[in-house]
Amino acid sequence: MTWAHPRAFWLLAPVIAALLWTLNRGPSSAALSYPADEKLWSRGLSGRARLARWAGPVLKTLALLLVVCGLARPQSVMSRLAGMGRGIDIILAMDTSLSMSAIDFDPLNRLDAAKDTARRFIEGRVQDRIGLIVFGGAPLLAAPLTADYDALYQTLDGLTPGMTRTDGTAIGDGIVSAVNHLKDSDARSKIVILLTDGRSNTGLIDPVTAAKTAASLGIKVYTIGCGKRGQSVMPVDDPVQGRVMVAVEEDLDEDLLSQISELTEGRYFRATSLKELREIYATIDKLEKSSVKLPDLVSRDDRYQFPVLLAAVLLLLDFALSNTWLLRWP
Repeated sequence: MTWAHPRAFWLLAPVIAALLWTLNRGPSSAALSYPADEKLWSRGLSGRARLARWAGPVLKTLALLLVVCGLARPQSVMSRLAGMGRGIDIILAMDTSLSMSAIDFDPLNRLDAAKDTARRFIEGRVQDRIGLIVFGGAPLLAAPLTADYDALYQTLDGLTPGMTRTDGTAIGDGIVSAVNHLKDSDARSKIVILLTDGRSNTGLIDPVTAAKTAASLGIKVYTIGCGKRGQSVMPVDDPVQGRVMVAVEEDLDEDLLSQISELTEGRYFRATSLKELREIYATIDKLEKSSVKLPDLVSRDDRYQFPVLLAAVLLLLDFALSNTWLLRWP
């Protein structure tokens, strides 16, 4: 048991002083003895009369003492050790170029499959901060590092192919953008999970240079190449025929993605189906766990209701007695 506001006990001083003054005061000088015949009152007060004189002040004082205890807010405290948790900083770097609309993760296209597996990955994390970078011909911060996973899910749901409105695939720029948002983090482990279906063909930063920069800052990069081997189809809006399906050839630079992961002590994965993509994220989830000390969990339960309720009972008792059995006439 503890008290949330122990200073409230200073209010006990005037309450006790008032009680002592009431108990010690003598009969009033203006009192009129009744009846006038000394023989009828000289024998002194009866027990009931004495009780009627002191019960009211005592009950009221006890009620005030209990109210003071309620104001001090008694609390029962329970604590337990939360132990060790796990928490790292993660940036998901996701390719949103137009080719990510290719439909070869039946029944999803590449980007929808990536969004689905990223969501599952996030749902499996507890103590991690996760951010999201999207890139096509240029990178774009979609969500900063955050533990607000609900907001992250909404951002994921809004991703669409070609959303950066720049053609090409700038893998190097995507890595550097992710690194910039991780470099000042004080997390013990910092990783980038980069997913793409193409080769780097634009951008300001060479992917290898970007990977070396990440390695120098202790940032690990896991690379995922997604897309069916060989030919796939993707929807294209034709000004004459409307939306048509066109064939697209595999254009994934696996050697580069492997080099990036090796330079940063990460791993390269290839996903040609939705099942494989989910398994890859599950593998990364198992690989990247870092222990952090969680604060001890303390629960406080207020107990002020009991003294306040008891004070109300005492006041009701005083009112009832003073108007019935202990009724005093002037």
